[in-house]
Amino acid sequence: MSKQKGFSLIELLIVVAIILIIAAIAIPNLLRSRIAANDASAVGSIRVIASAEIAYANTYGTGFATLLTLGGAAPCTASAATACLIDPILSAAPYTKSGYIVAAVPNTGAGTAVNPYLHYEANATPTSVVNGSRAFCTDHSAVIHYVLNSTVAIGTAAGTCATIANTLQ
Repeated sequence: MSKQKGFSLIELLIVVAIILIIAAIAIPNLLRSRIAANDASAVGSIRVIASAEIAYANTYGTGFATLLTLGGAAPCTASAATACLIDPILSAAPYTKSGYIVAAVPNTGAGTAVNPYLHYEANATPTSVVNGSRAFCTDHSAVIHYVLNSTVAIGTAAGTCATIANTLQ
């Protein structure tokens, strides 16, 4: 009689079951890590937009700008129409990055005596709960506010972001 070498069916099933258990533990952590990375990318994008808005207003003296005006297609030549201050990924429609839709709107403070060049609103909203867990916004104060578990865009009307209580430190 010759001895057969190899694995029995039960041994293979045990190995497969162990692999499935490890995967069941690891996959949720991986998804949470991806959401955290997307959130961090959105905060980074909002910070870049806030810095670019201030640089644009100081450089060109015409107030704040839209995402399209803040960016420009490569190769970019800086001007008031294409400031080349932000990455083309952020400044080209559909204005999405890392699962977030990004918007920036200069506000005129309609109906008030406020200088129209003093305000802007920018926000980043996850396209779905799989992509991110918070919606972010900032305004001329450069403070980043957020709403937890939201896939609804924070408005871009003047003063909307300032009404959100949660802020990043």
